[in-house]
Amino acid sequence: MTSLALRDEAFDRVRGEWAGLLAQTPAPVPFVTPAWQRVWLDHFQGDRRLRLLTARDGERLIGVAPLLVEGDRAELVGHYSICDYMDVVVTPGFEAMFFARLLEELAATGVRTLELRGIRRWSPTLDAVAAAAPAAGFNCAREDEALSPSVELPGTWDDYLGRLSKKDRHELRRKLRRLASGGDFDLRVVTGPAEASGLLDKLFHLMRLSSHHKEEFLDRPGMEAFFREMVHVMAEEGMLRFYLLTLDDQPVASVLNFDLGGVLYMYNSGYDPQYAHYAVGLMSKALLVKDAIESGRRCVDFLRGDESYKYDLGGTDQPVYRLVLTR
Repeated sequence: MTSLALRDEAFDRVRGEWAGLLAQTPAPVPFVTPAWQRVWLDHFQGDRRLRLLTARDGERLIGVAPLLVEGDRAELVGHYSICDYMDVVVTPGFEAMFFARLLEELAATGVRTLELRGIRRWSPTLDAVAAAAPAAGFNCAREDEALSPSVELPGTWDDYLGRLSKKDRHELRRKLRRLASGGDFDLRVVTGPAEASGLLDKLFHLMRLSSHHKEEFLDRPGMEAFFREMVHVMAEEGMLRFYLLTLDDQPVASVLNFDLGGVLYMYNSGYDPQYAHYAVGLMSKALLVKDAIESGRRCVDFLRGDESYKYDLGGTDQPVYRLVLTR
């Protein structure tokens, strides 16, 4: 039987192997990539100690658990208000062995509480950590944390429209006609770091115009600086897809997405309420779905939140869980 060696390793020592390991997993997400996590840590780690615990079979990397430790408490790198999903990264089939070693190590080094937030319903972590907990002296509680709607994409726009309810299909077509009646509209797609960084001020402006909650989010200490670096880095890594909707060359809506594993993750958006008559917020997202279909994506993940537009566009709820392990 394989015996996994658990190590504390330096971030830069393991990030290349970590990215390669993530590519082998069936449903990788941007928030657990080393590129995203490095930027998040640079802006929000604070005084907490980073423990990047890796499991190796010989020199082969099997798993990575990025943890922040403070006193006798540990949690995954990230924060649920910024990182919609969080998790460890493990080679499929090694989850039980990985968590047995991980929890044994945490118990031996004085961790009494381990909090795992943002765990998706199909993550192997849900069952593997619950099974490994008793042997390491942990109790494991699972809680519903959030709902995260997503829509699976067919091969054509017409097939997609056919999957919507009659009411939603009629409303979407009606609003698209209304948008066309308002002038020449265009959906600009940006993936390069320089161009994406140049659009950020427009996104910030539209976010602030569209919602006081988004304005408060952007005004948190360090948030704009985080966005600027994160967008540049994710674009460099080929994981950014940034949309700008214009009406007669006037920017009216923008949507920031991450692009990984055939899935678009709709991270944040904003629109100009002066153009609400043309439903530019909803239309920017509908046209994004159309572009995703035409560019071969298999899913649009709307991420956390139960905003009505997600269901108008065919989204179905996926639960997100919080696990709390205590000794």
